Amino acid sequence: MEKFRHSPLPRPRAEYSEEQMFQLIRVLELYFNQLDSQTPLQAEYFRGRGDTLTFPHIAASDSTDQIATGNDTPTVVTWDTLESGSGWTLASNAATAQYAGVYTIRYSLQLINTANAEHDATVWLRVNNVDVANSATIFTLPARKSNGDPAYVCGYSEATFSVDVGDEIELYWATDLAGNPTTPTDGVYIFHDAAQVSPFARPAIPSAIGSISFVSALP
Repeated sequence: MEKFRHSPLPRPRAEYSEEQMFQLIRVLELYFNQLDSQTPLQAEYFRGRGDTLTFPHIAASDSTDQIATGNDTPTVVTWDTLESGSGWTLASNAATAQYAGVYTIRYSLQLINTANAEHDATVWLRVNNVDVANSATIFTLPARKSNGDPAYVCGYSEATFSVDVGDEIELYWATDLAGNPTTPTDGVYIFHDAAQVSPFARPAIPSAIGSISFVSALP
């Protein structure tokens, strides 16, 4: 946006001068004409130009099956891929804030049930290893469709709360029947799959997808 400055105002005289008044009006008229010409640009800038701003955020995913450590046992969700990030650091089990603020945390888990009965998975957030109040969600997975044909549920939820510098955000989950595809043991686990080309082409399925987005400064 082009900047402008007003012209110097004429110095007052000891007595009234019609010529000096005319000069003053002309200077003011020129200034306000310049101001009016800039108003649409200023309005556009403040209305929609956020492309030069950077907000703290992080997005991550995981490309492995994730197994609960036992039935009804809290287990941390892990991450192996940083998709995008600024103002946060990522470890395998936690994201650490570098800036305080109010943030929205979103997650999506690809839950799978290989058992022949419905089972529950509960997911919640922890900050500095302390459970976040009102952050838990239960997902009920139906029984498998048939032997070798499991049931799937996308476990999605979000929460918004204040975060301080150095806070570690973790995602935990538990299930009443822990499954394991390598044993194999029927039950619930967090499933991943590679990209496929047949019977139709699709991208890979991460076991976990998560993001943390800045909402506002602390009140």
